[in-house]
Amino acid sequence: MIFPDNFIWGVASSAYQIEGSPDEDGKGPSIWDKFSHKAGVIFSGDNGDFACDSYHRYEEDIALMAAMGVKAYRFSICWSRVDPNGDGKWNEAGLAYYDRVVDCCLKHGVEPYVTLYHWDLPQALENAGGWLSRGTADAFARYCGVVTKCLLGRVHNYFTLNEIQCVVSLGYQSGLHAPGKQLPPCDLFSSYHNLLLAHGLAFRTIRNTDASAKISIASTGRLCYPKTKSPQDLQAAHEATFAISDGDWMFTHHMVLDPVCLGHYPDCSGTFLQPLINAVSPEDMAIINTGMDCLALNIYNGSEIRADENGRPVYVPKMAGCPRTALKWPVTPEVMEFGPRFLWERYGKPILITESGVSCNDFIYLDGKVHDGDRIDFLTKHLRSLGKCSDGGVPINGYFHWAFTDNFEWNYGYGDRFGLVYVDYETQRRIPKDSAAWYSSVIRRNVTY
Repeated sequence: MIFPDNFIWGVASSAYQIEGSPDEDGKGPSIWDKFSHKAGVIFSGDNGDFACDSYHRYEEDIALMAAMGVKAYRFSICWSRVDPNGDGKWNEAGLAYYDRVVDCCLKHGVEPYVTLYHWDLPQALENAGGWLSRGTADAFARYCGVVTKCLLGRVHNYFTLNEIQCVVSLGYQSGLHAPGKQLPPCDLFSSYHNLLLAHGLAFRTIRNTDASAKISIASTGRLCYPKTKSPQDLQAAHEATFAISDGDWMFTHHMVLDPVCLGHYPDCSGTFLQPLINAVSPEDMAIINTGMDCLALNIYNGSEIRADENGRPVYVPKMAGCPRTALKWPVTPEVMEFGPRFLWERYGKPILITESGVSCNDFIYLDGKVHDGDRIDFLTKHLRSLGKCSDGGVPINGYFHWAFTDNFEWNYGYGDRFGLVYVDYETQRRIPKDSAAWYSSVIRRNVTY
């Protein structure tokens, strides 16, 4: 598959997963600093205190990206490194760190793409109510304004929030992620709504600071693909992608993107959500309805759908022994052909794949190298499907591989590896895997075979 000449080939990371140095240079505690130290919540009792030590090794990593030919680096700002208590008392050392990271990217010809929130809320704000509090949205907008001013003229692409869906479902519903709460459904919707308000307020603040900035929100959620390309199966897969039910509403793209792009929540008739949606004020919706410069999509897998005799969607069960990743997620490259297409048809915005990748059982072989043919196979299949989507007329502008290096993988700790670059956590030595050379070749040729 040949991609457009101006296609953006990137890599991605997030602050808590790579930086380490949790209290260095005036950084305040985040919800992940606290949560990861609770007994029994992270695999093997791991935490992010050291991670990839990118707080000290970012220059080495960005130079390695440049050597691979990577065109863009999506990384996140740690809110509590810049605003330790979320109260607007800025930590200049924190701002200076990200100033250096951006300058290093530009020095090496790597375009910085900045995510302003990737799950690491200042603990002081969580103590004051977290995303249940509308005040957190105001604090977020204030922080975004300061960061944008600091990076003005050098950063041109921002993602306000990463995966509202996971922030609420994993942090406030199941408790698998920080802050580890299990809230009732009405509170979950309030948190969701406050995150959307945070996006809207931040969008305006960023745009007022930098009128030329491109601003989006990184979304994830259920995506479906048809068993066959018959009109019936295509329609059933589309319908399943945008279905809403009491028990399955959070992990959907349109619960985020409809309010932001269309100015209203999706139709939730017959669910507990509809009365809550009806109570949302027009003023709130006006704040949230910012539109976006592109659809930023994080895609890892999807669900196969067929139409029954009445045209209704039916989930096709996974076959016994179906391909799965090291995390036991199903391998479904077909989702890259149809998921972005369904979202483009609904919203009419160009698309960036801001996260996509695979966890593999990587290790150092006897020859001192890391041979990850399973990752190369996974990426080849997924990029071929993405190419079909692009060839079908969907404007796919770029792809950011998750992740550049192995890192702290949230509640999975250091037990799973998503990187193109292997990290020996004991020594912090970086070893580019076979997939790094393969990805470099893809970037150079702008094609995947």
